[in-house]
Amino acid sequence: MDTHGRFDIACVPAFSDNYHWLAKVGDEVAVVDPGDGEACLTAARELGWTITRILNTHWHPDHVGGNLRVKEATGAEVIGPTGEADKIPGIDHQVDEGDQVSLGGATADVWHIPGHTLGHIAYIFGDDGLAFVGDTIFAMGCGKLFEGTPEQMHGALQRLAGLPAETQLYCAHEYTLSNGKFAAHAFPDDRPIADRLAATQAARDEHRRTVPTTVGEECATNPFLRANDAGEFAELRVAKDRF
Repeated sequence: MDTHGRFDIACVPAFSDNYHWLAKVGDEVAVVDPGDGEACLTAARELGWTITRILNTHWHPDHVGGNLRVKEATGAEVIGPTGEADKIPGIDHQVDEGDQVSLGGATADVWHIPGHTLGHIAYIFGDDGLAFVGDTIFAMGCGKLFEGTPEQMHGALQRLAGLPAETQLYCAHEYTLSNGKFAAHAFPDDRPIADRLAATQAARDEHRRTVPTTVGEECATNPFLRANDAGEFAELRVAKDRF
């Protein structure tokens, strides 16, 4: 359990490497990207929480596959990106850049951050110093370009990098070790990257999760945030895909 300001956040591991997030503020509980609905319902029940909202960042099945199961069990409202509404099961409320989503007394600004998918969004709870970023940025990495362009993803990453350094980034996969190995390969003489890779290896050896991360950590050790332009980013992304 993470406690961050007004938020209590529980991690729900799913599939081989997914993390779904239960976020509680006051009497309201959101589940973020519930690919495995049953796992999310079980975790909420064990905590004594009732899910009231489903927040989807993008349409991929490992993020939305449990929407209907959770909605059926709880009546939760499904909120997701306007650009992918036709692919979001059970969607009730479409949101896009400039919209806001409330949870208890907290408010998220919706950012459109395409690249991984064209309609991908993030929920930025700026006043509380945290963001749910789906598959756009990972600890020491970023999402694959399934639909978007290098220009889009580079822009999205640079925008996230502009958040305050202490902002907690809740991404959706445990990819840090493989990302760290690539980062160390791409920047072999970089001490902060080497140190973080060693710490990540130790954490995973003890079966500890390595997310959330922070904007500051990513600015210091994420190779994709070091790209000066979309061309450099594209070269790094291709190299990671082949690594």
